[in-house]
Amino acid sequence: MTSTASGSRTKNTAWSAIDRATRAIVGLSKDIYVAPEVGFHEEKTAARVAAGWREMGLDVQEGLAKTGLKAVLDTGRPGPTVAVICELDSLRVPGHPGADPVTGAAHACGHHTQPGMVMGVLRGLTTPGVLGALSGRIAFIATPAEEFIDVSDRLSMRLRGELQFLSGKQEMIRLGVFDDVDMAMMVHTATGDGSPQINVGGTSNAHVVHHVRFIGRSAHAGGAPEKGVNALQAATIALTAVNALRETLREVDVARVHGIITRGGTAVNAVPDDVIYEGRVRASTIETVDAISERVIRCYRAGALAVGAQVEVTTIPGYLPLANDPAMQELFARHTATLLGDRAVRSSADAETRGGSTDMGDLSALMPVIHPYTAAAAGVGHGTDYLIDDYDLGVVVPAKIMAATLIDLLAEDAVVAKRAISAHKPAFTRAEYVKSQESRFSTRLYRDE
Repeated sequence: MTSTASGSRTKNTAWSAIDRATRAIVGLSKDIYVAPEVGFHEEKTAARVAAGWREMGLDVQEGLAKTGLKAVLDTGRPGPTVAVICELDSLRVPGHPGADPVTGAAHACGHHTQPGMVMGVLRGLTTPGVLGALSGRIAFIATPAEEFIDVSDRLSMRLRGELQFLSGKQEMIRLGVFDDVDMAMMVHTATGDGSPQINVGGTSNAHVVHHVRFIGRSAHAGGAPEKGVNALQAATIALTAVNALRETLREVDVARVHGIITRGGTAVNAVPDDVIYEGRVRASTIETVDAISERVIRCYRAGALAVGAQVEVTTIPGYLPLANDPAMQELFARHTATLLGDRAVRSSADAETRGGSTDMGDLSALMPVIHPYTAAAAGVGHGTDYLIDDYDLGVVVPAKIMAATLIDLLAEDAVVAKRAISAHKPAFTRAEYVKSQESRFSTRLYRDE
């Protein structure tokens, strides 16, 4: 690991530049917070981020996976490419204080802090005296659609040929955006009491997405209900069966089955004939997800069979479990301790999962990555009360730690980065990944036969 006096001076130079840019980088994150947009529709957010990168002299590629961005900072010396990633999208949480009054979009996930972090890294690395000490390239990548929502909308995009995979990093992998990237990092916000302030390590759940259409027959709900087939009742029975299934799930698998009805009918006096359920199955491994998924699909079929409806189940590949790279993780933790003290960092066991999922897991199947968390938020993640209450910890500190980690990776002819890349055993090549994920798409129609 790099520990020379010159390396320390380089990091201190970068940190001083980030400190001087605090108002600008926090301001960028706050600007994005007040204009939230959902996945694959982040036009204003992407334009704001791209403008900031161009002001720093970068040549920005736009429109990647519809709204994604990429720019490269080259040291001028050969070496690996390390990506610094931010996510552009928000959720739909209409009751959130920062929600768009029309769309319900809200940054109840903290993604708005990430462009500020990345801008901080860019400010630190481009200050005189830093880039000249490094070898290789730094790729700045803004990804759309990490939150796997609005599935009907995204399936329509897929049918129109606008995209193939339904999340940002998945689609950018398919398009080759990461082909010239050797390793990657990003930081996500989390809630906590501020101690420890940074969490490194751990994993995330794999998941699969179900888009389920219950198909019945419409009739007058008051005058001739016997002539209809109630698709909403089919869905209700199916979800009752799913509830019964939940008690058989093992705690060790960290399994989750959940979903929402996005279309429940069109008129109260007409028997609902077309009902849409958007569901998710999560667990710690893909194999467990697949096994539970088939059992959940039986529940959908049971609901349809009970009332004589049909059910069409579209299975969509979700995310792979996250694998954090140990060498990058150790660097990140060490720089956290330098900035905040030893008690500020918590290292989670490799198998520890919070139960959520991220498409950074997909990227970790191809290259070394890290995805730490900074406890800068209050409230419940994805809830109406999720707010960043410490923008220094939410933006400035992660920018400093990532900048220092990058410096260690790419200093001294990038020997640390090269060692980590050599030690990594990818689960897939890009072509293998694309083939595997595409094979997981399926649509099956079940009739009462």
